[in-house]
Amino acid sequence: MSDQPLRVLFCIGINQNFFDLPRDGVTSKDVWAAFTEMMDDIKALPGIDFIGDIDDDSHLVGPSDAWPWTCYLLADADSQTTVKEACNLFRTVQVGDSDYKLWKYAKVEARIGRALTPRQYQG
Repeated sequence: MSDQPLRVLFCIGINQNFFDLPRDGVTSKDVWAAFTEMMDDIKALPGIDFIGDIDDDSHLVGPSDAWPWTCYLLADADSQTTVKEACNLFRTVQVGDSDYKLWKYAKVEARIGRALTPRQYQG
């Protein structure tokens, strides 16, 4: 097994519930605060080396249930367990003073691979 980190693309979609706000005492500001907390928590996870992000809410309007996603985070991770911990933040980060967690408003799918590097052809 290689000691190389896993290259992870966290693909994030925004759910219809976000577009229905304000509702049940939750505002879009509450969701964005939770979203920022989730991003900061991913960056702070031991075993995560954050590389960058991209947001395309200018060209993708409305919910995104699959590709193309609304935004992406790119990171290197030391293990699949660490990737799972990062995804789990959507289940645990609270939105505002509500009982809701971030997954009510956004979803994540982690794509795991390796950094694209030239390798010797073995044909």
